[in-house]
Amino acid sequence: MRTDDFWQLIDRAREGAGGEPEAVAARAVALLAERNPEEIVGYASHQRRVLAASYRVDLWGAAYLINGGASDDGFEYFRGWLMTQGRAVYARAVADPDSLAELPRVRAAALSGEEFECEEMLAVPWEAYRKATAAELPADRDPVTAPDLNDFWDFDDEEEARRHLPRLAALFTEPPAE
Repeated sequence: MRTDDFWQLIDRAREGAGGEPEAVAARAVALLAERNPEEIVGYASHQRRVLAASYRVDLWGAAYLINGGASDDGFEYFRGWLMTQGRAVYARAVADPDSLAELPRVRAAALSGEEFECEEMLAVPWEAYRKATAAELPADRDPVTAPDLNDFWDFDDEEEARRHLPRLAALFTEPPAE
């Protein structure tokens, strides 16, 4: 599966989902299950590459600020949600996690406390393969290694947050004491 095909399937899944991440995931499962098993395996492989590319400390920091914390699993689920936002938002967030501060829903979450996670999106290829073949998705023949994260900063340190992610920090941390 090519990059364009991967994201076009997600775009099609987003149509009519009403902006609900779980609905995007369910529609993606249905659309992908209509494809042949090799394409589903290709989708799974591409998803692993997309997730590996987004396994970045600065994006983890953004997830931590936005969701009020992000464990290992929480960061995975955040990136699942990010996939449901489509290619442009995903690519921009990977390149500049602070750009998430421009999304109206993220801005609203600063007041509402809404969290952004979608574990279901991560399971799309497995669910689609099971639905299409009544079998389990084969093990990845070409595993992708996630980068080493050795440049963590203290996500609870508001000054560090302001330094790394100034726009998100302005939304999600208390204003500095004067």
